[in-house]
Amino acid sequence: MDTDVLDTLGIKNAVLELPEQIEESLASIGEIVGLPDPSRIENVLLLGMGDSGFGGEVAAASARSFSPVPIVVYNGYLPPSWVGPNTLVIALSNSGTTEETLESLEAAVEAGASLLAVTGGGELEALAHRGRGVVLTVDRVVEMPRMILGLLAVPPMLALEQLGLFPGARSWLSEAVEVLKRRRDAVLGADNPAAAIANRIGSTVPIVYGGGVIGATAAKRWKVAYNHNAKVPAFWAPMPELCHNELVGWGGNPAATRELFTQVHLRHDAEHPQTSFRFEFVRSATVDAMHDIVEITALGDGPIAQLFDLIFLGDLVSLEAAAMRGVDPGPLPEVEALKHWVG
Repeated sequence: MDTDVLDTLGIKNAVLELPEQIEESLASIGEIVGLPDPSRIENVLLLGMGDSGFGGEVAAASARSFSPVPIVVYNGYLPPSWVGPNTLVIALSNSGTTEETLESLEAAVEAGASLLAVTGGGELEALAHRGRGVVLTVDRVVEMPRMILGLLAVPPMLALEQLGLFPGARSWLSEAVEVLKRRRDAVLGADNPAAAIANRIGSTVPIVYGGGVIGATAAKRWKVAYNHNAKVPAFWAPMPELCHNELVGWGGNPAATRELFTQVHLRHDAEHPQTSFRFEFVRSATVDAMHDIVEITALGDGPIAQLFDLIFLGDLVSLEAAAMRGVDPGPLPEVEALKHWVG
């Protein structure tokens, strides 16, 4: 089935532009003026909700293992109590009107934190300026921020690089661009791996497992992409934590779960050796309780390229699943209804 037929918002074309979005950000962002003195930064907090916030999660997952200070992601109304003058707060909202992010940033302003806003404008831009912060403008305000992951995730990564908290970010991102183009060529070819994976999952519910911060971040994106694009339930869990709880549940009723669930294992080179062992154990322990177990190996060299590759492929698999179900991947009526619900 043509995945463009029911795609009223052009989600697929936007997803396929991810490498160009990264290139666009790399080309447009040079030296960022107004960032705080790096020696004053004791911690970094990334704020954001939904798909805008996921750009912050990608930035944090990419930078965390390189950074000499803690990098924390927060999704909610009030930031942690430790936010203060030695905190760099990076707030992401494509629209600039996300209420949770605005309230959190307001509290950060009052706490004296240094501010960086990645936004298309709106109240977030005005608030950042009032707090004497830096604004990196996203020049595309879209109805669905999942369409511009590259434009949201890259600016905070480059800011962290300039502050000495993410050495080599620009070169890692350049490598990711090349990997994503190779993956795109494969998906657009005759042997489309995204379609093959979607067919294996079929009408079952995907349970996505990823190891470490790279695998876990990608697994969360797969779950959300299936929710948003295919309009079906999906779940994710981090390896090895799931071995201490979720794993136990798969032995309860294998005859029932075998009809309902497919595990998806996201693998990458940055896994701890014991995590690799855990994947093997989980496969052997749950294979009889699953419709299928699909293992996916990231393309590319380095954790950043592999993270983006796993995310990119997951988005495309979810779009193939939407096409199989005959649903439009774009609109999210339940999310829109929530914004107007008064209870």
